[in-house]
Amino acid sequence: MRNVAIAGAGMTRFAKYQDRGLKELTDEAVSAALESSGIDKSGLQVAVVGNAAAGLITGQECIRAQVVLREMGIDKIPMVNTENACASSSTAFQIAWLYVASGLYDVALAVGVEKMFVQDKAKSMAAFSGAVDVEQLRELMSNLKPPSEKKAGKESGAGTKRSLFMDIYGAAARAHMKRYGTTKEHYARIAVKNHNNGSLNPNAQYQERYTLEEILASPMVSEPLTRLMCSPIGDGAAATVLVSEEKAKQITTNPVWVKGSAIVSGADNRGEVGSATGRAAQRAFEMAGMTPRDINVIELHDATAPAELMIYEELGLCEEGEGGKLIDEGATEIGGRLPVNTSGGLLAKGHPVGATGIAQIYEIWLQLRGEAGGRQVAGAKVGLTENGGGMVRGEAAATTVHILAK
Repeated sequence: MRNVAIAGAGMTRFAKYQDRGLKELTDEAVSAALESSGIDKSGLQVAVVGNAAAGLITGQECIRAQVVLREMGIDKIPMVNTENACASSSTAFQIAWLYVASGLYDVALAVGVEKMFVQDKAKSMAAFSGAVDVEQLRELMSNLKPPSEKKAGKESGAGTKRSLFMDIYGAAARAHMKRYGTTKEHYARIAVKNHNNGSLNPNAQYQERYTLEEILASPMVSEPLTRLMCSPIGDGAAATVLVSEEKAKQITTNPVWVKGSAIVSGADNRGEVGSATGRAAQRAFEMAGMTPRDINVIELHDATAPAELMIYEELGLCEEGEGGKLIDEGATEIGGRLPVNTSGGLLAKGHPVGATGIAQIYEIWLQLRGEAGGRQVAGAKVGLTENGGGMVRGEAAATTVHILAK
């Protein structure tokens, strides 16, 4: 396999765009990626586009890559569409990396784009419900119903008033608290951290800072998750240009190298084989010849604040059950020994599902190039992204881990 570099990257600000569609968002992100790479669109040899929900939200069920890229004058080349729920664009990134690493192409474009905001909120929520086994949907809603709804005898609000995934994460958070003594304050302090980081990111959907008390006092979504502990719905796009080592030498003096790339699916026997995140991380670390101790900055899938804490443990940043200690130590803050979600994460940067994976890679690309501004991690040389998508039998259906280095 050949060495592969990210020569350029770009993204839109994540937001709720009533008047901007998939084509316009794609154009902005891809144009920025091409400009930063020094490559003209005519130099692209293959493109891979990740998107999860356009079929339901906009009606563009098929040929999404060909539609959004043709609009900006990119045609003729092979184009591949990927869907892996929230991991759609990190999957697109791996496929683009494989095209270049294998020697088939020297220049590949990887894009993630999503429109999730529509006036009919139930339509957006239905898109999330499609990221589980739909034959088990009603049973899932019943089993995961938060304590307040069970006690009141209410129908589940999942899938209409809120994403079903908030109930999934709420149940996991309660279980972690019961088993390890983790507190609501631990989760809330992650939200404080990520919103503070988002305030430093001009591309973040939300750029406000909040106190611990404000996080805890925000409206309850699914116990113990308050609204400010949950990622918002939004729209956006992100893109990267990947090139061979020979091409990188011709066009850039500041490349970011893809050292490890892994994608796995969930497993029924995870008690024996480990979590999907753990397995993906192990593969990526082995490929890179690294361990968690080599990582300087991380972007991970904090769809909720508790998810971030649990992913600390699954990535091997600490022992199982000790994620709260990293929070107590301030280890994952900017200025700590291992900053996590310097972009603001999904909580503040936003979570346009199909764009999230490459947006994480964009943040690490900035950090390793020393271009992250007020949220820059001093001396960052190696970064990691973790991105999960969908849920089957209590675990992410698809999980990707990428390790990047300057």
